[in-house]
Amino acid sequence: MSQEAKYCNESRVVKTSHVFPPDTNVHNTLFGGRLMGYIDDCASLSATRHARYPVVTASTDSVDFLSPISMSDSVCLESYVTWTGRSSMEVFVKVIAENLMTGERRIAATSFLTFVALDKEKHPVVVPQVIPQTDEEKKLHETAPARAVLRKDRREESRKLAEFLTTNKPW
Repeated sequence: MSQEAKYCNESRVVKTSHVFPPDTNVHNTLFGGRLMGYIDDCASLSATRHARYPVVTASTDSVDFLSPISMSDSVCLESYVTWTGRSSMEVFVKVIAENLMTGERRIAATSFLTFVALDKEKHPVVVPQVIPQTDEEKKLHETAPARAVLRKDRREESRKLAEFLTTNKPW
């Protein structure tokens, strides 16, 4: 079934949170794992919004931590679908830290994830293509095929490694 293409903006999700003491590590900065959970949550909402089907995370292609996020900051995640395959969607997440006292904003992290849309029988379904509009969306869309090749190569390497790994108990 052919679906009409959608604008990147139609899948955009913005989520902002305080950084509280239970969210931080021994350096009083946001736990990387906590941020990764926020990223996956936000990205899955974008993928579902784009496909209008349930989705599963196929891979977290990258999470690049660029700047620590402290308790004086808020953390704002912005995600949207940048590119689609047949049933897969690449989602970009931009993490912005804002010092709540000064208003200074900075890119704290970026991430790319891949999701697959599934029907009720858990079979992949065709998803709409995506139409970029802003310069940022256009850049991410035009560079997506190269990331898809890298993703495919990395997955093949992971499969080869998995064949070598054991499931024996180490104890």
